[in-house]
Amino acid sequence: MARAIRFDQYGDVDVLRVEDVALPVAGPGQVLVEVQAAGINPGEAAIRRGFLHERFPATFPSGQGSDFAGVVAELGEGVEEIAVGDEVIGFVETRSSHADFVVAEAANLTPRPDGVSWEAAGALFVAGTTAYAAVRAVCAREGETVVVSGAAGGVGSLAVQLAQLTGAKVIGLAGEANHEWLRSLGVVPVSYGEGVLERIREAAPEGVHAFVDTFGSGYVELALHLGIHPGRIDTVIDFEAAAKYNVKTDGNAAASSAEVLRELSLLIGKGLLEVPIARVYPLAEVHDAYRELERRHTRGKIVLAP
Repeated sequence: MARAIRFDQYGDVDVLRVEDVALPVAGPGQVLVEVQAAGINPGEAAIRRGFLHERFPATFPSGQGSDFAGVVAELGEGVEEIAVGDEVIGFVETRSSHADFVVAEAANLTPRPDGVSWEAAGALFVAGTTAYAAVRAVCAREGETVVVSGAAGGVGSLAVQLAQLTGAKVIGLAGEANHEWLRSLGVVPVSYGEGVLERIREAAPEGVHAFVDTFGSGYVELALHLGIHPGRIDTVIDFEAAAKYNVKTDGNAAASSAEVLRELSLLIGKGLLEVPIARVYPLAEVHDAYRELERRHTRGKIVLAP
């Protein structure tokens, strides 16, 4: 037997339960992985609440989770590039990684490099690929200025770093408690809230060329007020504004591959990318983990550790 997170209806965190389930079996082209760490994400909370029913309906009973890192426990038929005992980073599209064991497609795995913690590896897929796609979508370039909203959040904390690697000047919108951390990365911190437009203009007298919105709540309109071309604005959350103003919505789906996951993990291993870990919760404390996530004030990622 193994444990897995399940829920039978849409609702608050209380609908989640830790359930004993049969040990999953790897099919052809698949791998069974013993999970060491699995990140949690706002999208999962939105799905659980039913907010995304039209786009991503749940089938009950539903599992949960896409991100994970762990140790290969069993190989399915035809898998030759991976061995039992390998340490891997991966993802699933079956909402099933919040568990002791997960079955994943072998093609969706990449080796865990030296220097990458289990927590960083397990939290990498959704936030990392979303940030990667968003920064690529706005065509950040050396010598330009890029603004990132939600700059200390799970996606934003990675987006500011990936934008910096392009050589761009990066302005990060965040609360004061995260300003020193952003400065340590070389990011120019700017407080959100009333007057943010003027504060951005003061921080970027040369103008702003691109905007990555990871938070919503009017930042697409703010980017347009800054004079940024719609083709260089990307929101990963405000789809209504994106449709209204014809801005980009490149996110996780636009970079969902083991190749991108490998590229990001190698950057971490080389010390060029940091995945800040806000807190690690045992699987049994999944309710507390999501309560903290849904307050939207954590720096970086929250992780479950079976």
